[in-house]
Amino acid sequence: MQLRYSFRVYPSTGQRVALARAFGCARVVFNDALRVRESARAAGLPFVPSGELSRQLTAAKKTPERAWLAEVSSVVLQQSLRDLDTAYRNFFDGLKGRRPRMGAPRFKSRKDGRQSIRFTANAGWKITAGGKLRLPRVGDLDVKWSRALPSAPSTVTVVRDSAGRYFASFVVETGPEVLPTTDAVVGIDLGLTHFAILSDGTKIDSPRFLRRAEKKLKKAQRDLSRKAEGSNNRAKARIKVARAHARVADARREFHHQLSTRIIRENQAVAVEDLAVKGLARTRMAKSVHDAGWSAFVTMLEYKAAKFGRVFHRIGRFEPTSQVCSVCGVKDGPKSLDVRVWTCGACGTVLDRDINAAVNVAKAAGLAASACGARVRPGIVPAQREETGTHPKPSRSTAGQAGISVL
Repeated sequence: MQLRYSFRVYPSTGQRVALARAFGCARVVFNDALRVRESARAAGLPFVPSGELSRQLTAAKKTPERAWLAEVSSVVLQQSLRDLDTAYRNFFDGLKGRRPRMGAPRFKSRKDGRQSIRFTANAGWKITAGGKLRLPRVGDLDVKWSRALPSAPSTVTVVRDSAGRYFASFVVETGPEVLPTTDAVVGIDLGLTHFAILSDGTKIDSPRFLRRAEKKLKKAQRDLSRKAEGSNNRAKARIKVARAHARVADARREFHHQLSTRIIRENQAVAVEDLAVKGLARTRMAKSVHDAGWSAFVTMLEYKAAKFGRVFHRIGRFEPTSQVCSVCGVKDGPKSLDVRVWTCGACGTVLDRDINAAVNVAKAAGLAASACGARVRPGIVPAQREETGTHPKPSRSTAGQAGISVL
């Protein structure tokens, strides 16, 4: 399977200028190619293929108006054309129902907070013996290696985020790291008061990173609004706002990683409910829903389960997990959100709403779960580890790179 490893990089002043030039050239190539295709569509002409766009790019480098495109690596420009192809493919697949519907490709702006360029293996980039990232037409970048790469990377993407930070994102092929088998399985009910409620009765409080940082964010945003348009002080204030939001996002991501890793390591099978996050984000709870970040957490559970040989289940969002008694199975009808504890009318069991829902999530996935701390076991035989996930290609070692090998 393919995984992405990101590391912070610290370019010098000259390297920042070179990266800014590369970002701008990649953006111009993307916009020029999009304009060619949109002009052809408006004129009723056939769709312009990628080969023709590449030939036009080569010709544009020889013109006075676009001669500066030759100052950056040609691989960066070709990857920009491939990004446009991917955007069109996703758009057409959405129209055909093959994936969630997406909008048509749009022109990129130099004012976008996030800028990126990608280098493939044929670009000649490499990781030096001293642990630096050598990029063509840029130089050797200092990298903060927080862990070792599990194999030789195939591509590297250099990203500048809205807070002005630079990252190197490597794509590597990894094999499954099979963990010792355990009898434990768990169903997870996600919420707002408690971020996650496990079927074994464990309740994990919601950190509410955005809510806790609202006072500082409000002050930073107020200072930004008082700065004059186009002034240097406004640019500095915008960076302060972006960095404040970045700290919140980083803390949330770290919490998701730690919790998802713990759950995957402790359980052989994990079941979660497919929540309608987009619908909930249109309600009065929108800020709290976005602050929780359920979708990112579930995505981490899914790919880590595939990586470590665990079983991951996602049940339908219309399962009545809060209406069914997990003891006798009788459906007791819908309940308002203020009802946190209820008594089953059939068997008389007093049920905690959240724990009961977590147990029902596990049962809906075919897992035998209990909230009383007793031993649990899978209700169905999971697939063999050789049949789960993807089968990676053999890859080379990266023993010469520094870092700590962690998930």
